[in-house]
Amino acid sequence: MPAVGSWDGHAKGSSGYRRVLAALALAGVATFAQLYSTQAVLPLMATDLHITAAEAALSISLATVGLAVTVLPWSFVADRIGRVRAMTIGIAAATLLGLLVPLAPTVPVLLGLRMLEGMALGGIPAIAIAYLNEEVTKIHTALAAGSYVAGTTLGGLAGRLVAGPVGELWGWRAAALAVSLLAAVSAVLFLVLVPKQQRFMPAPATGFRGAIRTLGGHSRNPKLVSLYLQAFLLMGGFVAVYNYLGFRLHAEPFGLPATVVSLIFLAYLSGTVSSRWAAGLTTRFGRRNVLLAGIVILSAGLTLTLVENLAAILAGLVIFTGGFFAAHSVGSGWTGAIATTGRAQAASLYNLSYYLGSSVIGWAGGLVFQGFGWTALAVGVIALSCTTAAVTLAVHRRPRQSP
Repeated sequence: MPAVGSWDGHAKGSSGYRRVLAALALAGVATFAQLYSTQAVLPLMATDLHITAAEAALSISLATVGLAVTVLPWSFVADRIGRVRAMTIGIAAATLLGLLVPLAPTVPVLLGLRMLEGMALGGIPAIAIAYLNEEVTKIHTALAAGSYVAGTTLGGLAGRLVAGPVGELWGWRAAALAVSLLAAVSAVLFLVLVPKQQRFMPAPATGFRGAIRTLGGHSRNPKLVSLYLQAFLLMGGFVAVYNYLGFRLHAEPFGLPATVVSLIFLAYLSGTVSSRWAAGLTTRFGRRNVLLAGIVILSAGLTLTLVENLAAILAGLVIFTGGFFAAHSVGSGWTGAIATTGRAQAASLYNLSYYLGSSVIGWAGGLVFQGFGWTALAVGVIALSCTTAAVTLAVHRRPRQSP
């Protein structure tokens, strides 16, 4: 194995680079297929369990809460035992818990299992970005991060496309089981493909005070804080849109069946493309400008969904999704580049914000939707996006901001 100081990481085009991206794409499938496995069948869950739309959405929000509260502990574990080992433990535990979800006898047990599943999945997203920054050459880390985000979109899409038709035929419990089996296969393939770490150095045991110093340093960095705010607001709005658009399309005047509604998640393919595309554009236009462009695009797409026309809504959703993942791929990769020390913790704070937004705004959006309708929800999400853009402009002043 090359010495840490003499090896710059896997270069683009090398077999190691391809294995890193393939393995992390599979980790993305295992993670995000499970995390949002119930989203495509929320109307079916609400009907079967006799609960409201917002209550059904708790199966998403509590899973993301579980992930959010454990990303930081997982980052410190990964600093001691290694990135790959930590991700392996997290994926294995989440897959086992996911297989128990269809057996939940009551709503509280279901929600408890979903929260535990999210806690296990906390060992993947932030650690994956830290692993990329260590194992891929510096010049290619932005592109690699974009490729990883593209893989996560495929994971989320696969889970929803499996869950929708299966749920329509056999119910939401069968849908959850099918997604867990998909995640199990992906987890095994991840273990087969992921390259051994070559640049990882176990962090010294600094104790609680050392951990607080590391987190405090990141929390006082305005550039990082602006990215954490972006993650919170944009992800929260994104999940709210996908949580409740299905209810809108399931009801009149559209009246679409659950299988057809689940096809809206094909819009994720625009995110698969835009996340890699945006990462490539950062070398030409700078991360700041590409992130702002993503926010403008997602806001424009969401505006289209206000029209009472199915074609316009679907086109708007595709544009909205592409813009969101463009912004997210830039933000997640930028976090690891700005933080020269404590990268796993910096990425974990990003993911903490990201999934807290998913949990809080994703659930609260249901209250807005139930009380005031789709227009109020969409306008609220656009307002959050504009806030994000304003903060980004204020903090990242230079057009070509370097880490």
